[in-house]
Amino acid sequence: MTISWLQAAILGLFACLCSNSCMAGQAVGNYTIGRPLVGGLICGIILGNIPLGIACGVATQLVYIALVTPGGTVAADVRAISYIGIPLAMVAISSRGLNPFSSDAANLAKSLGTLVGTVGSVLFYAVAFMNLIWQAFGWKDIEKNKLTRLYGVDFGWPWLSHLCFSFLPTMLMTHFGAQAVTALRNALPMDGIPMKTLFTVGAMLPCVGIAILLRQIVNTSVDFIPFLVGFTLAASLHLNLVSITIISLLFAMIFYEIEMFGVKKDNGPSASTASASSSDDDDEEEEDI
Repeated sequence: MTISWLQAAILGLFACLCSNSCMAGQAVGNYTIGRPLVGGLICGIILGNIPLGIACGVATQLVYIALVTPGGTVAADVRAISYIGIPLAMVAISSRGLNPFSSDAANLAKSLGTLVGTVGSVLFYAVAFMNLIWQAFGWKDIEKNKLTRLYGVDFGWPWLSHLCFSFLPTMLMTHFGAQAVTALRNALPMDGIPMKTLFTVGAMLPCVGIAILLRQIVNTSVDFIPFLVGFTLAASLHLNLVSITIISLLFAMIFYEIEMFGVKKDNGPSASTASASSSDDDDEEEEDI
């Protein structure tokens, strides 16, 4: 598989869309087409191999399932993960003749996605730094009361930043990177130590993504039980994700009913009577004062 200049340019355009809020927006851009799961499908359509693109997207999504950017702190960048890492992973998998749905193909996709995602954080900060120039223009326009020129600061000038640090890097890295991946295929055999190390590291990367997700939503040790139930069902009963999702809806409904029952109980007649009596006591205290 090779990536032509036209395909590389389209990948660069999507890299701009998934990171430029003035075009596709955060909901559609960053949190939809920028996610590896969706980006894998788009890359599969662009490169003409949809099953391989989806397989790479699913494998990479496990690593970055909890990727957020709190306060501008970015550990990895979605534009590089989805539109540089996944295309290069597709080239690597196809050039080595791996089954797209095999564990070796998934581990290779995770490793390349993680490597490029870390490099993409440099692109993120480069765009943010260059956008400060346009913000300086905006402050001058405000001082001169030229408020209509602020549209260019918000929706026009940032495209130059993304042209320099999103479009061009993505186009160049996907086009020439495909040749580098093919060269690595000849230099590094599948049974060699470097490739075995790469596959081993790739197999452990999903644990990092799941651990980050658990760190955000698990407060007590009891919260681990629903997750352990899901893994147990998958391992012992060999259920797929759809079946486990349906079972998880049952747990969600039970927790919801328990929470709502507690709210109704707290807001019952006794609670209202107690609140009324307390308010009367407050009124009496105020009158005494």
